[in-house]
Amino acid sequence: MFLRHATVSRGRSPVPGSLAAAVTGLALLLGSVPGQAAEPNYPVTDAQRGTARQVAQAGVPLSELAPNAPDSYTIKRGDTLWDISSLFLRSPWRWPELWGMNLEAIRNPHLIYPGQMLVLVKSGGRAQLQLGRVIDASGTQKLSPRARETAMDRGPIGAINLTLIQPFLTEAVVLDTNELADAPRIVAGREGRVLLGRGDIAYVRGEMAPRRDWQVFRRAQPLTDPQTGEVLGYEAAYVGTAEYLQPGEQRTLDDGKPEIVPATVSLKTLRQEATVGDRLSAPQPRDDGRHVPHAPNAPLDAQVVSVYGDGLQAGQNQIIAINRGRSGGVEPGHVLGIWRAGSVVRDGEDPTRTSVRLPDERNGHLYVFRVFERVSYGLILASETPVRRGDRISQP
Repeated sequence: MFLRHATVSRGRSPVPGSLAAAVTGLALLLGSVPGQAAEPNYPVTDAQRGTARQVAQAGVPLSELAPNAPDSYTIKRGDTLWDISSLFLRSPWRWPELWGMNLEAIRNPHLIYPGQMLVLVKSGGRAQLQLGRVIDASGTQKLSPRARETAMDRGPIGAINLTLIQPFLTEAVVLDTNELADAPRIVAGREGRVLLGRGDIAYVRGEMAPRRDWQVFRRAQPLTDPQTGEVLGYEAAYVGTAEYLQPGEQRTLDDGKPEIVPATVSLKTLRQEATVGDRLSAPQPRDDGRHVPHAPNAPLDAQVVSVYGDGLQAGQNQIIAINRGRSGGVEPGHVLGIWRAGSVVRDGEDPTRTSVRLPDERNGHLYVFRVFERVSYGLILASETPVRRGDRISQP
């Protein structure tokens, strides 16, 4: 289903040690809430715990704090890890170095919850973020009104606003080959309809296993590398879902000629109208999107392949594809830098009017949430100017 090979990317500069340490940040999140129901047991390696101890003891230099970083903050429902990190840090991807921890008390280091108070502790020119209550200089505990935690508030906060990427966790699909060309396809609608809506009946030709649910995609389009033009994979635009109602069959008429009877499906949920020619595929594995944001632990150099949805440019909270995937060292949760390519100008005072390439300029940040073999999808967290195909992507 996925792409088969890719050239390993080579970056232009090494990753600072502090950012490499950030990769282990999944071991730095705060612990459980008393009485909290059991959560999934995400693995934490011995190496991650070892690095976690080191960075937790060090914290971050005060110069890395955001100008208006508060002394304390109580997590609210709707907060995200990225929001909180941006509140305290100039470089939010360095959050693992900021979070204080108690390794013995942490049950699930991937989860923090609404209602927990975070306190910024400053000492020796460095800062840590710890779980606790505010204590003033006299040692008196400061109490303040707070909302009572309810059952609906007990879910863990996400790394980013999951509503922005939830549809893409299963709907965005990149295939290694154009296999949808041979997938079951809609050949007709009831009463000759060409455009089909929710609840409409569609007739499908092709081999269909007797499973209840199917996903519907538009004909896949190739994704090409901005530099080489090489096809990296085939992007299948998501249309919706269909329920399998009745199998098809092939009959032989009295005159010996074959007659094909298509399978019958009912369209259930749609992002856009289905139409004759749309392809059907078995549902893709689901991803809950709860990845820990972190910087790559090795140099990475990539480019923007496309803007999702056939756009020519993208801005904050939009989805783009880049020309690196698993085989290029990209993984879900990576926070990457977006660079605007420098334009070419002519030196007007040079008699030969020499062309001058202006330097690339940092334009924003990208959060990778879906990774295929040679292509990845990311959410633009911030951008100063529109992001376009060919823009450079690197470590933050």
